[in-house]
Amino acid sequence: MGELELVLDAKSVLGEGPSWDARRQCLYWVDIEGRKIHIYDPKSGSDREIEVPQRVGAVVPRASGGLVAALHDGFYAVDPDTGAVQPLVRSAEATEDVRFNDGKCDAAGRFLAGTMSISGVPQSGILYSLHTDLSVHKMVEQVTTSNGIAWSPDHKTMYYIDSPTKQIVAYDYDLDSGTIRNGRAVIRIPDGQGVPDGMTSDTEGMLWIAQWGGYRVTRWNPHNGECIATVSVPAARVTSCVFAGDDLSELYITTASVGLTDEQRKEQPHAGGLFRIKTNVRGMPTFAFEG
Repeated sequence: MGELELVLDAKSVLGEGPSWDARRQCLYWVDIEGRKIHIYDPKSGSDREIEVPQRVGAVVPRASGGLVAALHDGFYAVDPDTGAVQPLVRSAEATEDVRFNDGKCDAAGRFLAGTMSISGVPQSGILYSLHTDLSVHKMVEQVTTSNGIAWSPDHKTMYYIDSPTKQIVAYDYDLDSGTIRNGRAVIRIPDGQGVPDGMTSDTEGMLWIAQWGGYRVTRWNPHNGECIATVSVPAARVTSCVFAGDDLSELYITTASVGLTDEQRKEQPHAGGLFRIKTNVRGMPTFAFEG
């Protein structure tokens, strides 16, 4: 593995939700509390911001063009060229306190994203799946902080994080119907290492997990629950990660500065930055929304 590098000293409040657009060769990521979608061009090193009217938890490319974002109260189409934002489906369960958080598309082009309580009310979130016909289906209920989602290389297993549980739960996944069954915990984050946040997977079937409060991204074998690699990050609040680049071997890592004291900000001057590390594996691609 290469050396971790800071590619963008963004000083985002709550950097999150990265996805790689192989067609446009750019990285999308969000600042949830800053209400911004970022478009980072690795070749030029430039980063463009699109301001959105609500908190934004995740953003993915759309196969028909443009982007789809999980904003505070639902799924929205976003035109990256004009910045125009149009609602696709609003959630009936969204309130001032309950907002969308992390999300990702499966290989069939459904957009899965879940909600959480801003004030921390337990079990008030739901993991939803936006199908390509724009129907919305509930996947997991009574979630506290819906976070990372990833799939195995054969798409038959979905991995999911409800952060306060400190567990990664595996489900049997039916790609044809987009349904899950047989949930079982396969990984537990040890005490003192923060909580699991965003997540991605590689072509070897291993999981890469961002650890909020843990100063790290870790690589795990979900078949035996073993941690097999650690990437140290000079920011405590590591939020998510995604594979990008021509061969999907570059891992981009988002971080947050929200809630840090003045002393902590001095100790973590690059908190809220976007980081990158060259790995020895290929990651799973970012799938686009097909609706």
